[in-house]
Amino acid sequence: MNTFILFFQGGGSGLIMTILPFVLIFGIFYFLVILPQKKQQQKLKEMIAALGTGDEVVTNGGIIGKIIEVKDTSFIIRSADKSILEIGKQAVVGRRPDETEENKK
Repeated sequence: MNTFILFFQGGGSGLIMTILPFVLIFGIFYFLVILPQKKQQQKLKEMIAALGTGDEVVTNGGIIGKIIEVKDTSFIIRSADKSILEIGKQAVVGRRPDETEENKK
C-alpha cells in the first residue's frame, strides 16, 4: 500500500516517466524485430502459394527435391531418382536457385 501511495506522489508526471521507457522499448522492439519478421513470413507465404509442378524446393529438414504434384496442404516431391516424398507446405523454407543463375553471379 505504501508503495502505491509513493508511486502517485509525483503528481502524475512520475507515472508517465515510469511508463514512457517501456513504451519506447516496445516501439523499438516492434520496428526492429516484429515488423521485419511479419514481412518475411508474408513473403514466404506468397512464394509457397506460387510454387508449382517442376519447381525445386528446400525443406526445413534440408531435403532438396522437385515438385511433381501439388495438393491442398502438401507437395509430392522427388528428392532422388526413385525417392518420392509427401511434405507439408509449411515445411518448405525456400525455392532452390537454378544452377545457371548461380553460375552467372
